[in-house]
Amino acid sequence: MSVQFFTKLSQNYIELLKDDEYYDITIEVGEDPNVKIFRAHMNILCYRSPYLRRILASNKKNNDNSLAHIKLPNISSEIFQIILEYIYGGVLSLNINETLDFLKILAAADKLHLQELVDYLQKYLIKNKLEWVEQNFGFTEQVSSQSNNLLELQEFCTNLMAQSPEKIFKSFDFTSLSEKSLISLLKRDDLQMNEIEVWEHVLKWGLAQNQTLTPDPKTWSDDDFKSMKNILQNCLPLIRFFSLSSREFAQEVRPYKKLLDQQLYEDLLNSYLDPGSVSNINILGPRKFKINESKIVDSPIIDSQIVDSNIISTVSKWVDKVVINDDNYRELYLPYKFELLLRGSRDGFTPKTFHDLCDGKPNTVTFIKVKGTEEILGGYNPVKWETTGNWCNTNESFIFSFKNKNIKDAILSNVIDANRALDYSPICGPQFGVDLNINSYNRGSNSNVFTDFSVICCKKKYYEKKIRNTEDDFSIEDYEVFQILRK
Repeated sequence: MSVQFFTKLSQNYIELLKDDEYYDITIEVGEDPNVKIFRAHMNILCYRSPYLRRILASNKKNNDNSLAHIKLPNISSEIFQIILEYIYGGVLSLNINETLDFLKILAAADKLHLQELVDYLQKYLIKNKLEWVEQNFGFTEQVSSQSNNLLELQEFCTNLMAQSPEKIFKSFDFTSLSEKSLISLLKRDDLQMNEIEVWEHVLKWGLAQNQTLTPDPKTWSDDDFKSMKNILQNCLPLIRFFSLSSREFAQEVRPYKKLLDQQLYEDLLNSYLDPGSVSNINILGPRKFKINESKIVDSPIIDSQIVDSNIISTVSKWVDKVVINDDNYRELYLPYKFELLLRGSRDGFTPKTFHDLCDGKPNTVTFIKVKGTEEILGGYNPVKWETTGNWCNTNESFIFSFKNKNIKDAILSNVIDANRALDYSPICGPQFGVDLNINSYNRGSNSNVFTDFSVICCKKKYYEKKIRNTEDDFSIEDYEVFQILRK
């Protein structure tokens, strides 16, 4: 049988700490002018703190019986007093008004290798001080990143950045992140940022590490590029460049091409010029965006009576040239806000209505529900719809089809004749070449912009694939046109 009397034992050791008679070591804590001398006992310190044991091993009493003396300049006297009470009596005073003190105690406990206290304080901060940590994220992240022993708090900080980057990055200077913390963040599949924003933040971080560089890469010398490439050498492989749209690549990445390995740059260029030509074996997939289910009821992902989130996710991947495979085709990718411009059942099915509501709007996606079937057809126009009566040139448009909303077997057909990508005739609706043909041309009679669409069919000519098995005319049950805007 064993009976434990720890409470009295703790009290006795706290009394020993306060006693001025039996101490055999002095500890100088803090820096001028805030220095304080503590009296303590080597045996207790050695058995409670591996760090102090190592320090004291070379600071024992001299032969003249003078006391051992050590200095701890990086710990304040107030914090060390709390630490000593824990070392002697196993007591931690939580009657602390400033949460900042918890982090300082944690940093001191980590330095002194007081693992029990380190583990407790990490859990306490995470469980009870979330709001404070968010508001003082910079200091929290700085403390946690300086030690390999604070992995729990490091992971918590990385999780906060990954799940709420916009909120967290407003509370502290992102460029103050250590490279280790930045790399941990970039490795996250669930980082809730558009990849172009990730790229912009990494560039900003790199510039902060070399403040002699100007933000404009046009002014950089070859040595400047080498310097920046060296700074970002561990970050660049973690950027998911293949998730960027061709426009983002051209405007935001191409000016920095000298930072990228030549093979990577060539693969990127080929992926935009000839989608599907680049093997996806070693390509990092797009990040996984989470949807707050509680918000879906109040605020639908898309105001559509034709398509669901899986279809708009797939179309968004096509827009951004994201490589889709068996592993990621079900993962939601929702970097865009879809703003409804037109719904046929609400606004009408005439060319005039289409042009009145959609002309002048770039980056539009059209969805067409085929009457009497479960087919959904559509197309993406990266430029503005107009009523010029001419063909429009673009090499970034595409058309598509879904059957029974089956995203795995969807058909994507990219434009192959850029000069005939879009028909801007006033009697046409959202017409993509003749491959997705929708107009009010009445055979044997005059056409009219006020007449409902009467010729609707798909004939492969200017796009690479057929999106229907037949070229016969069909009827529209409904159609919708959305403008997509980067969130």
